[in-house]
Order: sequence, then structure tokens, then C-alpha cells
Amino acid sequence: MKTALTIAGSDSSGGAGIQADIKTMTVNGVFAMSAVTALTAQNTTGVTGIMEVSPEFLKEQLDRVFTDIRPDAVKIGMVSSPGLIEAIADRLSLYGAQNIVVDPVMVATSGSRLISEDAVETLKNRLLPMADVLTPNIPEAEVLSGMQVKTPEDMERAAARIGEACRCAVLVKGGHQHNDANDLLYRDGSFRWFYGRRIDNPNTHGTGCTLSSAIAANLAKGFGLEEAVERAKAYLSGALAAMLDLGKGSGPMDHAFDINSIYREGPEK
Repeated sequence: MKTALTIAGSDSSGGAGIQADIKTMTVNGVFAMSAVTALTAQNTTGVTGIMEVSPEFLKEQLDRVFTDIRPDAVKIGMVSSPGLIEAIADRLSLYGAQNIVVDPVMVATSGSRLISEDAVETLKNRLLPMADVLTPNIPEAEVLSGMQVKTPEDMERAAARIGEACRCAVLVKGGHQHNDANDLLYRDGSFRWFYGRRIDNPNTHGTGCTLSSAIAANLAKGFGLEEAVERAKAYLSGALAAMLDLGKGSGPMDHAFDINSIYREGPEK
């Protein structure tokens, strides 16, 4: 079995972060491992508290993973301080990690800020250049590119600017501010649009975590980047289309919509 590692924060409500990543990786056919960057107190209505681990403890988690069950892909999500970013970059470089997917999480779906200002520059300088692909949404692409993104043409310019600066592929997710679900992949000077149908579901908590984890899982299994993105996008659409409705705010998706197992059955009525 192929393996994937998620380096991200914990979501106490289970819809995003480490919890969403592990569910996604498992359903997409790889063995999931985790290194926790922070604990969060959150639910579908927002984040009320963040408690980071120390850089030293994060390094220890990564050491234990890489020296035993080496991951075939790595997904990086919420990393809220420069010290943690430095710790991740140090260990990924030390162990020669491959198939690195970075979801540059800066703002939660609920609008809560998840990363400090000084961490943004460290992220740009240390971690993003190590990635094989970045998966920013529109607000994150604006921060990383230093420009406003209002149109598909803006998405192309922003993706190219980020990709050239970070020397990696960039998948700009269009669903955050546009009336469609079209995502743009910039890679080696060329563009590819992945067209999608917007699903009328207000419960979108964890969509970014889910997409990036599915990409990592498919890269771990040996798919090329474009096919990994295509498969991940289809999986995300299925999870949204299942129309799970939990919580009082922007609820989670049904990550296990594609599992058919007797172990999921409840008691007969």
C-alpha cells in the first residue's frame, strides 16, 4: 500500500485539517499518517482558539514518520508560525521528501485568520519553493501574487506569478469567489483549466484540505499531476454532492460517500 503524510492542524469538529486529510487519503486508497502542527478549538461556525505545538515536537513527529514508514507523498496544510514552517522545511529537506502538496492555508472557510503575518514571508521563502504543487484559493492567491484576482485572466496572471516565484506548479481554485467551480493549473509555463459544475451545497467546510489531500494521495499512487488533480476534483465533487448537512454553520462534506461496506451499516429499523 502507498502512504501519504499530512502535516496540518487538528479540527475538533472533524470537517477540515488533519481529520479531513486522513479521511480523504484513506478513501483514496493510501495509508494516512499525520504530524500535527496545532490544536484548534473550532466548529462549523468558526475558530475560537489555536494552540501550536513547538517546532521541536513537530520535528520529532516528522522524524518518527520518515524513519519508519516513509511517505510516498506529503500534504502540508495549516502552519501558523515561522518556527513551525522552518521545522517542516528542515525535515523535508533532510529526508528528501517527494510529491509535496502545499495548501497555503491562511483563512478558514468561516473567515477566521489562521496564519500570522510574519509567517507568510517565511512560507514564501522556505516552504513553497520545496513544493511540487501549491493549491491556493482566490484570497490566498492574491496574498501570494500581490495582485487582485477578479477574472479568469487574473487567475492566469496570478498563477504564473506565483509559479515563477516559487518554481513549482500552482493550482488556483476558482470556486471561492466565482460562480463556477473551475480551477486553473499552471505548470512549466503552460495552463490547463479544470472545468467543474458548482454544486448548490452551503456546507463547504474543509474543501481545500480535502482537495489537496486527494491530490497527494493520487500522486502517492503514481498518477501524474494533471490526472491527480482531475481525480481529486471528481472526488471533491462527489463528497459535496452527497449533501451531508451537519452543524449550525458551513458544515462538513461526506468524505466517505464512496465507501460501500458492511461495516458502515447501522441497525436495521
